[in-house]
Amino acid sequence: MADAKVIPFDDDRSRARRRPGRVDGEAAAVRALPGPQAGPQEPGEAPEGRRLPDDVGGREDGAGASSSAGGAEGAGARGWERRLAGGLAFLRRRITGDYEVDEFGYDEELTDQVLMSLLRPLYEKYFRVEVKGVENIPAEGGALIVANHSGTLPLDGLMMQVAVHDHHPAGRHLRLLAADLVFVLPVVNELARKAGHTLACAEDAERLLRAGEIVGVMPEGFKGIGKPFGERYKLQRFGRGGFVSTALRAGVPIVPCSIVGAEEIYPMIGNARTLARVLGIPYFPLTPTFPWLGPLGALPLPTKWTIQFGEPIPTDSYAPEAAEDPMLMFNLTDQVREQIQHTLYKLLVQRRSVFF
Repeated sequence: MADAKVIPFDDDRSRARRRPGRVDGEAAAVRALPGPQAGPQEPGEAPEGRRLPDDVGGREDGAGASSSAGGAEGAGARGWERRLAGGLAFLRRRITGDYEVDEFGYDEELTDQVLMSLLRPLYEKYFRVEVKGVENIPAEGGALIVANHSGTLPLDGLMMQVAVHDHHPAGRHLRLLAADLVFVLPVVNELARKAGHTLACAEDAERLLRAGEIVGVMPEGFKGIGKPFGERYKLQRFGRGGFVSTALRAGVPIVPCSIVGAEEIYPMIGNARTLARVLGIPYFPLTPTFPWLGPLGALPLPTKWTIQFGEPIPTDSYAPEAAEDPMLMFNLTDQVREQIQHTLYKLLVQRRSVFF
């Protein structure tokens, strides 16, 4: 199998968006106005330049309906043919290596055609995610999305990625910063790279932002995703404000993001710390269903989600050396954290039920 072509991150080709096109419906037939009539027409004959309706002029009843049904069936068949041809072309490019990845390993075509398609049913049908404020994400240029983190497993980051991918008017892609653990797990490592995720380090984040990408970070880290159920929707410490420093150096806006619904998918009522140390993981969750029900207990609860993107906080007005000002970083970090927490409380008050 041929190797995929690796393109430089700042290559213009890497910025091209190959989003699937939308097929427009066929235009309705245009009926011409009747022209001058030379004389009376025979019964069932149309005036010159005018086409008879389908149910006039000797056709049997239902013939027009049959024609419409046949047209719909033909359009459906053509749609399946196009999808099949597209799928075969996709497989051919995979086999021959005729596809592109950037220097971080991001495979945009695979993400659009496969990974998003696998996540979309979970997003639309299972969690029924409602998205608000997506217009606050810039239509072009870099931006840093900062969100709360919860749910025992990092499904919130994936759902946020689908929200940006499917709902942003400019069809933007979200590049998430992930913990070291993600990139040492077999299979997960490769999929994360293909989906555009990269290591949560300042250097990689700044390069992505300067290249005009939308970058997502969840500063709570394992403290947020592994907190007990009794502390749900209470934000943990946002680290030392490294994400603010990165945004200041890149001169990009910070977009706060609040996610409601993820806290309840795996209610963490306990933590087997000894087992976690043996396995080399930050925590080993105990929930009402896991591990008591075995693999079935790993199924998340079908909660109703809301993802809201808040008003962006600009950083381009600060001087480059502002990234070294600890007081400024502290103030901006606290501003982002308070905005996310306030929005969480507001969404919780508006929520009718955990599941509806």
